[in-house]
Amino acid sequence: TDVLCSFYQINLRLILVSGKTKEFLFSPNDSAADIAKHVYDNWPMDWEEEQVSSPNILRLIYQGRFLHGNVTLGALKLPFGKTTVMHLVARETLPEPNSQGQRNREKTGESNCCVIL
Repeated sequence: TDVLCSFYQINLRLILVSGKTKEFLFSPNDSAADIAKHVYDNWPMDWEEEQVSSPNILRLIYQGRFLHGNVTLGALKLPFGKTTVMHLVARETLPEPNSQGQRNREKTGESNCCVIL
Protein backbone atom coordinates (compact mmCIF):
# COMPACT_ATOMS: atom_id res chain seq x y z
CA THR A 1 0.00 0.00 0.00
CA ASP A 2 2.96 2.36 0.48
CA VAL A 3 3.61 2.39 -3.25
CA LEU A 4 -0.04 3.17 -3.94
CA CYS A 5 -0.05 5.95 -1.34
CA SER A 6 3.03 7.63 -2.76
CA PHE A 7 1.59 7.36 -6.27
CA TYR A 8 -1.36 9.51 -5.21
CA GLN A 9 0.79 12.05 -3.45
CA ILE A 10 2.12 15.31 -4.78
CA ASN A 11 5.81 16.08 -4.46
CA LEU A 12 6.40 19.74 -3.65
CA ARG A 13 9.81 21.35 -3.88
CA LEU A 14 9.61 24.43 -1.70
CA ILE A 15 12.09 27.25 -2.30
CA LEU A 16 12.88 29.89 0.30
CA VAL A 17 13.85 33.46 -0.57
CA SER A 18 17.43 32.49 0.35
CA GLY A 19 17.36 29.86 -2.42
CA LYS A 20 17.37 26.86 -0.08
CA THR A 21 15.06 24.07 -1.17
CA LYS A 22 13.41 21.03 0.39
CA GLU A 23 11.00 18.45 -0.99
CA PHE A 24 7.86 17.30 0.82
CA LEU A 25 5.08 14.83 -0.06
CA PHE A 26 1.47 15.94 0.31
CA SER A 27 -1.97 14.58 -0.47
CA PRO A 28 -4.28 16.33 -3.00
CA ASN A 29 -6.62 17.09 -0.07
CA ASP A 30 -3.96 19.14 1.72
CA SER A 31 -4.59 22.88 1.67
CA ALA A 32 -2.02 25.66 1.56
CA ALA A 33 -2.63 26.18 5.30
CA ASP A 34 -2.06 22.44 5.97
CA ILE A 35 1.21 22.61 4.05
CA ALA A 36 2.39 25.68 5.96
CA LYS A 37 1.63 23.95 9.27
CA HIS A 38 3.37 20.71 8.21
CA VAL A 39 6.48 22.56 7.05
CA TYR A 40 6.53 24.64 10.25
CA ASP A 41 6.18 21.49 12.40
CA ASN A 42 8.89 19.68 10.39
CA TRP A 43 11.19 22.65 9.76
CA PRO A 44 14.36 21.37 8.04
CA MET A 45 17.58 21.67 10.05
CA ASP A 46 19.40 23.45 7.22
CA TRP A 47 16.65 26.11 7.14
CA GLU A 48 17.39 27.11 10.73
CA GLU A 49 18.36 30.69 9.83
CA GLU A 50 14.97 31.19 8.16
CA GLN A 51 12.91 29.76 11.05
CA VAL A 52 9.64 31.69 11.51
CA SER A 53 7.67 32.29 14.71
CA SER A 54 4.34 30.93 13.47
CA PRO A 55 2.95 28.80 10.61
CA ASN A 56 0.31 31.48 10.08
CA ILE A 57 2.75 33.80 8.31
CA LEU A 58 4.04 31.16 5.87
CA ARG A 59 2.70 31.75 2.38
CA LEU A 60 2.98 29.61 -0.73
CA ILE A 61 3.49 31.15 -4.16
CA TYR A 62 2.62 29.03 -7.19
CA GLN A 63 3.09 30.34 -10.74
CA GLY A 64 3.53 33.87 -9.42
CA ARG A 65 0.39 33.90 -7.27
CA PHE A 66 -0.09 33.70 -3.53
CA LEU A 67 -2.20 30.71 -2.55
CA HIS A 68 -4.96 31.38 -0.05
CA GLY A 69 -5.00 29.03 2.94
CA ASN A 70 -8.05 27.01 1.94
CA VAL A 71 -6.85 26.15 -1.60
CA THR A 72 -6.06 22.43 -1.91
CA LEU A 73 -3.38 20.90 -4.09
CA GLY A 74 -6.10 18.88 -5.83
CA ALA A 75 -7.90 22.10 -6.80
CA LEU A 76 -4.70 23.30 -8.47
CA LYS A 77 -4.67 20.08 -10.55
CA LEU A 78 -1.04 19.40 -9.71
CA PRO A 79 0.39 16.28 -11.38
CA PHE A 80 0.99 13.09 -9.40
CA GLY A 81 4.44 11.55 -9.59
CA LYS A 82 6.12 14.78 -10.70
CA THR A 83 7.77 17.50 -8.68
CA THR A 84 5.92 20.80 -8.46
CA VAL A 85 7.95 23.86 -7.44
CA MET A 86 6.50 26.50 -5.12
CA HIS A 87 8.05 29.39 -3.25
CA LEU A 88 7.64 29.66 0.50
CA VAL A 89 7.76 33.14 2.03
CA ALA A 90 7.07 34.64 5.44
CA ARG A 91 4.42 37.31 5.10
CA GLU A 92 1.79 38.63 7.50
CA THR A 93 -0.90 39.49 4.98
CA LEU A 94 -1.83 38.52 1.46
CA PRO A 95 -2.22 41.14 -1.25
CA GLU A 96 -5.82 41.82 -2.16
CA PRO A 97 -6.70 40.21 -5.50
CA ASN A 98 -6.66 42.84 -8.27
CA SER A 99 -8.51 45.61 -6.36
CA GLN A 100 -5.23 47.15 -5.14
CA GLY A 101 -3.72 47.27 -8.63
CA GLN A 102 -6.92 48.72 -10.04
CA ARG A 103 -6.99 51.44 -7.40
CA ASN A 104 -3.37 52.36 -8.06
CA ARG A 105 -4.00 52.56 -11.77
CA GLU A 106 -6.95 54.90 -11.26
CA LYS A 107 -4.89 57.13 -8.99
CA THR A 108 -2.02 57.40 -11.47
CA GLY A 109 -4.53 57.99 -14.25
CA GLU A 110 -5.85 61.04 -12.39
CA SER A 111 -2.43 62.39 -11.52
CA ASN A 112 -1.19 62.07 -15.10
CA CYS A 113 -4.07 64.17 -16.38
CA CYS A 114 -3.19 67.70 -17.37
CA VAL A 115 -5.05 70.65 -18.86
CA ILE A 116 -3.50 72.46 -21.83
CA LEU A 117 -4.66 76.09 -22.16
